[in-house]
Amino acid sequence: MLSEDLLVSAPGKVILHGEHAVVHGKVALAAALNLRTFLRLQPQSNGKVSLSLPNIGIKQAWDVSRLQLMDTSFLEQGDFIAPSPEQMEKLKEAAGVPEDHSTTELLALLAFLYLYLAICRKQRVLPSLDIVVWSELPTGAGLGSSAAYSVCMAAALLTACEEISNPLRDGERVGRPPVLQILLTNTKVPRSTKSLVAGVRSRLMKFPEIVGPLLTSIDAISLECERVLGEMAVAPAPEQYLVLEELIDMNQHHLNALGVGHASLDQLCQATAARGLHSKLTGAGGGGCGITLLKPGVEPATVEATKQALTGFGFDCWETSLGAPGVSVHSAASLDVPVQQALGCL
Repeated sequence: MLSEDLLVSAPGKVILHGEHAVVHGKVALAAALNLRTFLRLQPQSNGKVSLSLPNIGIKQAWDVSRLQLMDTSFLEQGDFIAPSPEQMEKLKEAAGVPEDHSTTELLALLAFLYLYLAICRKQRVLPSLDIVVWSELPTGAGLGSSAAYSVCMAAALLTACEEISNPLRDGERVGRPPVLQILLTNTKVPRSTKSLVAGVRSRLMKFPEIVGPLLTSIDAISLECERVLGEMAVAPAPEQYLVLEELIDMNQHHLNALGVGHASLDQLCQATAARGLHSKLTGAGGGGCGITLLKPGVEPATVEATKQALTGFGFDCWETSLGAPGVSVHSAASLDVPVQQALGCL
């Protein structure tokens, strides 16, 4: 068991192209989003394991000795066995979550307990740990906040228990696509991914000769974008951004034709188009989030005016990038001051 503190982060994600079409066997392109979830793990000797999630106001601690007595035999059936409803009830009982906790809060605590028990059970004694998780990602916006949380937790626990070597450290990078600067906009309009997926399936069954070719065209857009990004990684050129903008426009029209657009997304696309920028929804649609490509040379005043217009609609807007590093280990000094403060590193 490692005795040193760990600082780990993982990125969010967006779908560049292929949402909904991927459900029907077509290609989708996902990219790491440079809004991240951060985790600090500190070994303790107080007989407790504690979890703090300041984004959602959660702080919970458990006695290690009590968790040690739990029946974890279901974890020995294989690394990919999901807990049964009965085992979930045991986890809920161990979590000791008050009745007034939301579903998000409950699931975050249960995910932690499941990973902690699954990963650390091979230790002679379950370790005492203090864990803080803080995120730049909005929850429930289709940007992979749950996945980033789980990846951070699994990476930190596996590293602390010396089950894996450390993830990438600062300055070490695997091959990635070219970084694309974007505006990420959250319309804050709630939507049901399940309902939207079902709606596209219904439309496909009703109009197979119309919707089928749309899905095939979206597939072709994804493949063309992949090709262009591959070229950009070797020899970037201004005309490649023009192609990316065309692909964005075409895909957004296709997604509207599939019935997954929304008036809020139309506002987003119109506001950015008025300033010469190109946008599309990302994820399930029906509200949610959209991305706007910022090609090199776009005037800062244009970006600022666009952000002001979008926030004027009541949207949240971030200037960020795609093509970010994956799960990484950091030194405290390498983190921005707000992140250090959130994790209690200062």
